[in-house]
Amino acid sequence: MDQTIEALEKLEEQKSLLTELLDTIQWQEIAWSVIITLLQIVFALIIFLIIKRVGRYVIEKIFTRYMNKRNTVPNRLNTLYKLSKNIFNAVIYFFLVYTILELLGFQVAPLIASAGVLGLALSLGAQGFVSDIVNGFMILLEKQMDVGDVVRISDVTGTVEDVNLKTTKIKDFDGTTHFIPNRAITIVSNQSRSDMRVLIQIRLYPSTDLEDVRKALENVNREAILNFEEITIEPSEISFVPVGPGQLAAQVIMYTKAGTQYGMRNTFYEKYVNALRESGIDLPNTTLELPNA
Repeated sequence: MDQTIEALEKLEEQKSLLTELLDTIQWQEIAWSVIITLLQIVFALIIFLIIKRVGRYVIEKIFTRYMNKRNTVPNRLNTLYKLSKNIFNAVIYFFLVYTILELLGFQVAPLIASAGVLGLALSLGAQGFVSDIVNGFMILLEKQMDVGDVVRISDVTGTVEDVNLKTTKIKDFDGTTHFIPNRAITIVSNQSRSDMRVLIQIRLYPSTDLEDVRKALENVNREAILNFEEITIEPSEISFVPVGPGQLAAQVIMYTKAGTQYGMRNTFYEKYVNALRESGIDLPNTTLELPNA
């Protein structure tokens, strides 16, 4: 009985201490402090959104005005435009996080210093990241490729959609999007910096009258080439070249604007084949087909 009474007295004593502790807490001051902090965070977010929108508007205006004034090819400016937006976003997001942490009472400077020590400790594991940054910077500095260029990197060929300091984004002709780390880029074959050669070969029977073939193809060139402004250098001659044992082909070479070479090749191959057939010239169905004796 005495032990029960003693336990109840201790419980009452602890309850009394807890009540006194709660009474000493300035709940009104805490509530106001929380409200003020939340208002400051909301105000910081509003300022952040305003700066972000104004900054992106200014960047767009600068690049649009520069492009119109200088009449510059847009590929290079698109690359710099995307890079500028990425850098601007990274900077303002850093300051937003910094401001919110400060408002919440965190000491950001020691955290940054700790991050520096941690970064030094992880430097060996971040060599690939650093290599990406360095190689990406050199790609942009040397203007090896721009957004919109058609390039071949290793076994990937497609249109450049984005170039930044970390990765390069290439969209293949079949719609596949490739994200290539910049450190993996050793050779860039840019197919958009000069006129592209179009080589067309049409296989013929060895017994075909070559002069008839030449006249048919020259007629196509004379009538059709002027209709395509994509062609920069017209075919100079129709030549005949060996393409295998007992095989020959009519060969046409022309040059077109970068990015249009595949379309021009397909268009003129079709025109040449139709012209030869309309002239009564038979074409082999396979590379090994021989005419009947």
